[in-house]
Amino acid sequence: MTELPQTQGKTLPDAWDYKGRPAERSKTGGWTSAAMILGGEACERLTTLGIAVNMVTYLTGTMHLGNASAANTVTNFLGTSFMLCLLGGFIADTFLGRYLTIAIFATVQAAGVTILTISTIIPSLRPPKCNLNHGQSCIQASGMQLVVLYIALYLTALGTGGLKSSVSGFGSDQFDDSDPQERNQMTNFFNWFFFFISIGSLAAVTVLVYIQDNLGREWGYGICACAIVFGLVVFLSGTRRYRFKKLVGSPLTQIASVFVAAWRKRHLDLPSDPSVLFNIDDIPVEGKKTKQRLPHTKQFRFLDKAAIFKDSDMSNSTTVVINKWNLATLTDVEEVKMVIRMLPIWATTIIFWTVYAQMTTFSVSQATTMNRHIGSFEIPGASLTFFFVGSILLTVPVYDRIIVPIARKVFKTPQGLTPLQRIGVGLVLSIFAMVAAALCEIKRLRAARSHGLTNDPTAEIPLSVFWLVPQFFLVGAGEAFTYIGQLDFFLRECPKGMKTMSTGLFLSTLSLGFFVSSLLVSLVHKVTGDKKPWLADNLNQGRLYDFYWLLAILSALNFVIYLAFARWYVYKDKRLAEEGIELEEPEPACH
Repeated sequence: MTELPQTQGKTLPDAWDYKGRPAERSKTGGWTSAAMILGGEACERLTTLGIAVNMVTYLTGTMHLGNASAANTVTNFLGTSFMLCLLGGFIADTFLGRYLTIAIFATVQAAGVTILTISTIIPSLRPPKCNLNHGQSCIQASGMQLVVLYIALYLTALGTGGLKSSVSGFGSDQFDDSDPQERNQMTNFFNWFFFFISIGSLAAVTVLVYIQDNLGREWGYGICACAIVFGLVVFLSGTRRYRFKKLVGSPLTQIASVFVAAWRKRHLDLPSDPSVLFNIDDIPVEGKKTKQRLPHTKQFRFLDKAAIFKDSDMSNSTTVVINKWNLATLTDVEEVKMVIRMLPIWATTIIFWTVYAQMTTFSVSQATTMNRHIGSFEIPGASLTFFFVGSILLTVPVYDRIIVPIARKVFKTPQGLTPLQRIGVGLVLSIFAMVAAALCEIKRLRAARSHGLTNDPTAEIPLSVFWLVPQFFLVGAGEAFTYIGQLDFFLRECPKGMKTMSTGLFLSTLSLGFFVSSLLVSLVHKVTGDKKPWLADNLNQGRLYDFYWLLAILSALNFVIYLAFARWYVYKDKRLAEEGIELEEPEPACH
C-alpha cells in the first residue's frame, strides 16, 4: 500500500495510539486498520442475518410456535438489536469509547450465539419432533426451553446493537479528515463498508441458510458463533495500528439540558429582541466552545427560555457561571430545534421498516409452502431473500448511473434526487410491494384450494416460489432508496457534533418498524383469531393477503402524511443561506 503523504506532520493533533501517545501518521490508521474493522463488520452481518433470516422456520418447525408468535419473536429480536444502537452510541460517546464498545459488545454477541448453538445441540432444550402420522399434535416448547432461547437471542441483540453503533464511526476515525488524500480514502471506506455488509448478507441468505436447512441448525448457528469470534480476533489484532479519539460526550445530554433549562424558566417572559438572549459569544474565553453560531428561528420558541440570562446566573466575581441545566446558549437551543424539525420525517419512515419486516417473517413462511425446486435442487425458503439483497446491489448502481443524470436535468440539482425525494421513492415502492404480496398470496391460496391442500400445512403447493420475487425485489429496491436517503438526511441535517446520535435516531426507525410489525400482528391475531384468522398457523386456512392489504393501505396513508411534512421541511443549508450564513466545513458522514 502506498505510504500516505507526510505534509501534514508526522503526528495527528486529535488522535492517539493504543498507549495514549499522539498517533503517528505512517504507523497508525489508514487502510490497514480499516480492513480489520471491515472484516469484523462482515462477520457481524453474517452472524446477525444468518440467525434472523431463517429464524421463523426454526421457531415454527422445531420449537412448534404458531406463525404469529414466531413472526413477533423475529421482529422483536431485530427491533431490539437496532434500538440498542442508541444505548451503544451513548456508552461509546460518554464512557468507553468506540474501540472498547466494539470489543465488549462483540464478546456479548459471541456469548449469545454460542448459547443459541448449544440450545440446538442439547435435546432437552427443544421439544420432541412432531409425530403427525399417529395423529398426535406437536408439543410446543416449554417455558424453560423458551427462556434459554430468548436469553440467547437477546444477548445476541445486545451485542449487535452495541457493535453496530460504533463500528463505522471507528472505521472513519482511522482517516484524517484534514488531509485531502485521507479524506478521499474515508469516502471509499464507506463504499467498502456497504460492500462488506452486502457480502455478509449474501453469504447469510445463501450458504448459511442452506447449511441450516440441510445439515442442521447446530452447524448453521455454530458457523455463526465461529464467524463472530473470528471477527473479534481480527478486530483485536489491529489494536496497535488503530487511531483513537477522545470521548466527546453524548449530545443527548445537551438536548436534555435545554429542555430542563427551558422548563425551569417557563414562567419568564421572552424578550422581544432575541439578540439579548445568552449565546456562545457571551461565554468567557477560557470556556468558549468551538461551535458555529446559529441564527435565531421563530419555531418552538418555548425552548428559547433556556437562553434567558438571569442575575442568579452571575457569581460574586461577576463572571458567568455556566450550568448547562440552568442556562443554555441560543446556539445550543437552535441545535435542539434542528433535531426536533427532523422528527416528523423520522416518524413517517417507520412504516417502511414494518413492511420490510414481513420479508423475514411471513414471506419466508409463504416460501416454505411453495414449489422451490430447480431441477433436483431445492431452494431453502429463507434463501428467497437473495433477491431482496440482490435488488439492493442492483438498485444502487442503476441509481448512480441512470437515475441521477436524469434527475439532475429534471430537478436542476447537483445530487439528483434530494434525500427526502429518495425516501419518498422508497415509500412508494413499499406500497407496491405489499400490493404484489397480497396478489401473490391470493394466487397461492387458489392453487392450494384447487389441489385440495387447504388442510395440509406441510404440503407443497404446485406453484413456483418465484412468484414471490416481485415483493422481495420491490422491498429491496425500496430499501436502497429509503436507507441511503434516511442516512443522508439524518447526517446532513443534524447539528455538527451530533452525528452519532443522529445515526442512532435513524436506526431507531428500523427498530420501531419491527416493533410496529409485532404490534400489528398481535392486534390482527387477537381480532381475527377466533373466527376467520388472517394469520393462521396453517397459512392455507388463513387470510394473509388481508394483512398485506392492511399494510398497503397504512403505507399509502403514511405516504400522504410524509409528503406534507417533506414539503414543510426546509433544508439546513437553505435556511442558513436565507440568513446570509455559510455553513462551516461539514464533518464526514460517519455512520
